[in-house]
Amino acid sequence: MEGKKPTLQAVTLGCSKNRVDTEHILSCVADMYEILPEDSDSGQRADILLMNTCGFIGDAKEESIAAIFEAVQRKQAGLVGQIYVCGCLSQRYISELPELIPEVDKWFGARDLAEVVASLGVKGAAPELSSRRLLTTPSHYAYLKISEGCDRRCSYCAIPHIRGAHKSVPMDVLVEEATSLAASGVRELIVIAQDTTYYGLDIYHRRALGELLQKLSEVEGIEWIRVHYSYPASFPEDVIDQLASNPKVCRYLDIPLQHISDVVLDKMRRNVDGEWTRNLIEKMRNRIPGVVLRTTMMVGHPGEGEKEFEELLDFVSQAKFERLGAFKYSEEEGTFGADNFKDAVPEDVKQERLDTLMQLQSGISAEFNQSRVGSKVKVIVDDFVDGVYVCRSEFESPEVDGEILVKYDDAFFGSVEPYSIVGEFLMVNIIAADEYDLIAEPVEFL
Repeated sequence: MEGKKPTLQAVTLGCSKNRVDTEHILSCVADMYEILPEDSDSGQRADILLMNTCGFIGDAKEESIAAIFEAVQRKQAGLVGQIYVCGCLSQRYISELPELIPEVDKWFGARDLAEVVASLGVKGAAPELSSRRLLTTPSHYAYLKISEGCDRRCSYCAIPHIRGAHKSVPMDVLVEEATSLAASGVRELIVIAQDTTYYGLDIYHRRALGELLQKLSEVEGIEWIRVHYSYPASFPEDVIDQLASNPKVCRYLDIPLQHISDVVLDKMRRNVDGEWTRNLIEKMRNRIPGVVLRTTMMVGHPGEGEKEFEELLDFVSQAKFERLGAFKYSEEEGTFGADNFKDAVPEDVKQERLDTLMQLQSGISAEFNQSRVGSKVKVIVDDFVDGVYVCRSEFESPEVDGEILVKYDDAFFGSVEPYSIVGEFLMVNIIAADEYDLIAEPVEFL
């Protein structure tokens, strides 16, 4: 049909920081294309398929490569016209991948957002600075990326090589973006960066995350703000104050610690030791009543023997992190670890340690969830599926944590159209729990 827009489908792999990049790209080209759902099984042909890839560790690289090959199959079946690939994987291997996968039409690095937009037909755009977003999350929450890149040089991490040096987004730009998001219906902001506590050092010559949280909380329409990816070294005191006293800042913090052994932390180049880490966690527990801490641990890093792993298990047992994820050390080319250490822990030992750690955490998470039975909490409604509202409190972050499930009850909801309260807040009473999810009954609309 004459005048019909070409179709564009974007698939985002990896972390939420990639998702924000995709949303900026889509906002710049939305007037020119019919944007298809991310689900590749939608059945509709995509004239252009844009893939934003991850290349952080081995598993993520394998997932991205598998997704590209699946896209090639769709192209060969006539379901895709052209394939564009951007993001971390292509940034790392931009000289090798075009020869290995010639079916991909265009390759871009992780820092080439403007070039991607230009190839899609919009010239002169700088999407990384735009306050406009075309959300790929549910419309009531959004990720807010406050900086790009990283100045840290952790031994295992390729992000500085991929994404470049740390670069903060100016505070006024972020407030403008948050205001725009709130005007579109966003009620929860999830603040992200490679290291959120480093925010501001490059442009304000001070750590400015606490100040930013205060300014974001003043944006009309934003009711929850949660913080992810906070580096423990030199943790800002005013951020602790914000979590403790600002009613809009969730008492929830994602703080990847990676390990507790001094030997391992030193080899990781984390700039903290075990004593600092323990004292920081104790300070947060004491100063932020009811805080929920999410952390990430790594097993199998060079220097981790049985003694160091046992120390990690003891620490996790004592600290009782409400949320904990873990992954195995992966030797990544170009990193300090790959250049200076031997990857000496066998793969089966890494897997055994990972399983042991996660089994320990499973019990801790179950105990925490059980402790919440009988309590009343404020939740936001994320979805309505098969007669059940999928909700979260301030203590659950989307995509990574469990959920609070509320069965539709005619006596409570009455004539309310079920999907109309997605994105709204409820007060619920928690009546049951397992290690992942909670079951609740509705108490009142908020």
